[in-house]
Amino acid sequence: MKFRKKPVVIEAIRYTGVNVPLLAKYEQFVGQTLEVRDRDNVLCLLIPTLEGEMTASPGDWIIKGVKGEFYPCKPDIFAATYDPV
Repeated sequence: MKFRKKPVVIEAIRYTGVNVPLLAKYEQFVGQTLEVRDRDNVLCLLIPTLEGEMTASPGDWIIKGVKGEFYPCKPDIFAATYDPV
């Protein structure tokens, strides 16, 4: 059997890096305080997901899912899956 993904409109914000104003912007989008981690001299965000914490690296998208959940998405997957509306 084959299946087609249902068309769904999502909200997303691109993580471009972190400083105080940008961190506040990401936290406002997610609705909670986010932890910043240094991974090999790259400041990443820890995103609480339904499966546990996931890491958003600069360039990744943070997506709000259909049930209000959040998760990071790599830019190539985002571009292949979503179109702007």
